[in-house]
Amino acid sequence: MAKQIIPARQHVPLGAQLLRRKSVDAIIADNEGVEPGQQLRRTLNVWHLTMISVGAALGTGILVILSTAVPMAGPAVWIAFVLAGVTAFLSALSYAEMASRVPVSGSSYSYAYATMGEGIAWVCGWCLVLEYAVSVAAIAVGAGQYINEAISVFGLSIPDAWMQPPGSGGIVNVPAAVIVLLATLPLIRGAKESAWVNTLMVLIKVGILLFFTAVAFTAFNAGNFQPLAPMGVAGISAAASQLFFSYIGFDAASTAGNEAKNPRRDLPRAIIASMIIVTVLYVLVAVAAVGALPWTQFSDSESSLVTILSDITHQPWVALLFSVGAVIAIASVVLTVLYGQTRILLTMSRDGLVPKHFGRVSPRTGTPIANTLIVGVAVAMTAAFVPLGQLADATSIGTLFAFSLVNLSVIYLRRNRPDLPHTYKVPLYPITPVLGFLFCGFLAVTLGWETWVVFGLWMSIGVLLYFAYGRSHSVVASTRQVEHRKTATAAPDESTTQNPVSPGHS
Repeated sequence: MAKQIIPARQHVPLGAQLLRRKSVDAIIADNEGVEPGQQLRRTLNVWHLTMISVGAALGTGILVILSTAVPMAGPAVWIAFVLAGVTAFLSALSYAEMASRVPVSGSSYSYAYATMGEGIAWVCGWCLVLEYAVSVAAIAVGAGQYINEAISVFGLSIPDAWMQPPGSGGIVNVPAAVIVLLATLPLIRGAKESAWVNTLMVLIKVGILLFFTAVAFTAFNAGNFQPLAPMGVAGISAAASQLFFSYIGFDAASTAGNEAKNPRRDLPRAIIASMIIVTVLYVLVAVAAVGALPWTQFSDSESSLVTILSDITHQPWVALLFSVGAVIAIASVVLTVLYGQTRILLTMSRDGLVPKHFGRVSPRTGTPIANTLIVGVAVAMTAAFVPLGQLADATSIGTLFAFSLVNLSVIYLRRNRPDLPHTYKVPLYPITPVLGFLFCGFLAVTLGWETWVVFGLWMSIGVLLYFAYGRSHSVVASTRQVEHRKTATAAPDESTTQNPVSPGHS
């Protein structure tokens, strides 16, 4: 059954358009009713979804950010991990309920559209671009140091000119760009193929983190935890705000709503299970690292874990093994976060807020090939040439904002659409989503003013893009839509229906 949607547009006042919601029924219908050949394929089970979420979150905080967080929190860095993890977990519970009630690929963007209107949905979607695309570039940048650690065993090294972007002492960050482009390839082939590649990489990185923990505990010194918090509570909270970056991406599982076999049942399970796995491993490795190396000896190098292993074992092959595993771990994060970014853009494209090229799906692979290539190349260029600096820190604010909206969305749907089918409900409602909202706000205000300035500039760009493209192309902004369906038994004009989107409908 082919379907052509011809919008009949009339002028909609700005305020009315920003507040216009897209009903949950319409969101689900639009995702299930796309024309043949444009559907995403439902091939992912709960194991795949859990590995996507673990793959997106596990690795960055330990492999890249730990060295900068320890000088801020001291031996209490593990408490900072717990604080960041609790904040993420509270929001993960809200994500689980929303994924159960609105099982589509739009993640928090779609949840905001259903509850708060197009204006907040666009802001949320733009925050997700910051969360996914920019964080991928920041994550990929950390791979270069581990590649150098691996090849140093053979007496080789990559010159700084090819490991740093302009402005940071180099010409281009080649390793970062290469990792992003390699991660893009399996995403083009198909969701199931990407899921299996990611699962293998996740198992490898869990293995190397457990290997590190086992080796580090052989040199454990409890005296390294005295004093526990030399920088006080302020140091712990500042480190937690930075380490929150480590949990960015667990929501990638929620972007697989249109490719999950049983999204209402499996998405909540995958999100909650992945958060437990990631938080436990982060705390375990952080305790082992500080126990093996005094906190004052942590440097700004991304590869501090390799240094610890080398100092304990004095075996070059250990550093080689861990460094190769670390590169694979970072590639896994890049793969899964890129996956989430392409699915967010696909959903926004079908709503008319970004160009239609991002919404086209290949009938052959069942993936948005053009979307994936555009995102992959753009992120690779960013990682190669842009010194991320405060922009990477602003990623945390964008994520905290999106998480806050999800917590509010749970409260809205509980009050206004209690009839929606669901398989999971947030425990201790409304305390849990309220605490999730407050924790996100607490971590956001502890970030530096420079980060807020960069975030403000990013949001200003988003507003300009909305007025330049999104407002005039929005499907929901149409006051009426006519669907022409062609079937083998009916003429084109014999089946005309109204789109279930209407002003203020929720």
